[in-house]
Amino acid sequence: MKHPLILILLLILTSSAFAGSTQTNTSGSNTAIEGGYTSTATTTYQSGSSSNSTTSNTTNSNIRSAPPSAGAPSYNSMTQDVCAVGMSAGIQTFGIGVSGGKHAIDKNCERLKLARILNDFNMKVAAVAILCQDERVFEAMIQAGTPCPIDGKIGKEAEALWAKYDHERPDYDTYVKRMKDRKKIDDEEAKLMEEEFERIEAEKEKAEYLEKLKDWKGPR
Repeated sequence: MKHPLILILLLILTSSAFAGSTQTNTSGSNTAIEGGYTSTATTTYQSGSSSNSTTSNTTNSNIRSAPPSAGAPSYNSMTQDVCAVGMSAGIQTFGIGVSGGKHAIDKNCERLKLARILNDFNMKVAAVAILCQDERVFEAMIQAGTPCPIDGKIGKEAEALWAKYDHERPDYDTYVKRMKDRKKIDDEEAKLMEEEFERIEAEKEKAEYLEKLKDWKGPR
């Protein structure tokens, strides 16, 4: 009988303690009431106080690898007796590459080969005519007093035809410019000669006038 009574009393006391316990949480204040006992813990922040914590982590990665080089194609003339020169080029940027090539004809090389062949066939005038298509050779022949052949004429006859049909000269542009420069110099020289002649005439007239003054004996 004693043990059941003690167990009942413990249950009553425990239930009374739980019934009289409350918990209140308020911003800035915590209050706990346990069995008629009051405990207060208050945390007050000063007005204007603040606590800031900022963490910034930035990582940039920019990796650019070198692009492969553009390969310019090779061009060959295939034979040593052809006046063709191979040219090629290529350009490479990020993402795209372009390359190309072509053949170019060397006109001066062709003239030399043709003139050599004509000379081998004993066609001397024809060989010179081929070389005269180059304006440097044409000018050299004029300066040497042996003008290039034209219409089957050589020497003085060729020189007369080149003067008549000067627009057919391979060095026509250079020739026209040279003639204009020469005309300008000739005009300046002619002007100087005219001024000199006028000065001589004025001095001559002055000398004649002075002679007349010497012979004059005054009024009679």
